[in-house]
Amino acid sequence: MASQPLNRRHFLLLSGASLSTALLLKACSANTTNTPTNSGSGDKPLSLQSISVPPANGKTTTGLIVFLHGFGANAQDLATFAPAMNLPDYQFMFPDAPYPHPSVSQGKMWYSLQSQDFQGLQVSRQQLLEWLKSLESTTGVPLSRTILGGFSQGGAMTLDVGLALPLAGLISLSGYLHSPPQPGNSLPPVLIVHGKRDQVVPVGAAQRTKESLTALGASVKYQEFDSMGHEIQPAVLALVRSFILDALK
Repeated sequence: MASQPLNRRHFLLLSGASLSTALLLKACSANTTNTPTNSGSGDKPLSLQSISVPPANGKTTTGLIVFLHGFGANAQDLATFAPAMNLPDYQFMFPDAPYPHPSVSQGKMWYSLQSQDFQGLQVSRQQLLEWLKSLESTTGVPLSRTILGGFSQGGAMTLDVGLALPLAGLISLSGYLHSPPQPGNSLPPVLIVHGKRDQVVPVGAAQRTKESLTALGASVKYQEFDSMGHEIQPAVLALVRSFILDALK
């Protein structure tokens, strides 16, 4: 079954910048000696500002994990993933979306939800694609050793861009497909996690995404949580960590 674009009204039910980490911050108190640093490529027109967290073991990284925030959040929103995931061999990167959110202070968005055609998506898609391709030269890690994941609108961007790249794996948390990918390409393995109580991105969007990707031959790991809404509960982290370790082994 082909996945249909998600109706924008579901996103407007919640617009706070801390949707993804509300429970995570309460449940995970792990600290790291690595202080996240802001990084960017200056005046390059297709650069994205990001937070970079080096491997906790102090060694050269053996893999790269990139997470994309959701609508109205920013790079800092998911930066708590780095210590919470307990993956000391890997470097984490958290880019900011290019557009300011219209009503959330310090919030960002990958594209507007005020129009049916997702205004800004094409520019964000190109910026993210070029930025991801540039990471091999800036980090020394090839795309084949890179995991791309995202929450909500960030999950949609993960699938939109990541399915066209030779990545090690994709992670969509409370995400959705903009449109089904074109058949014929070799697709990376995908982890899809969604809450059955999600009132922002209904669980049906995740189910249709699974059906679309499975029909194209992708290896999809799928998990629904009965009591989870539009959020990332601590139980999700175990699935994410296991998927990353398996994809980068």
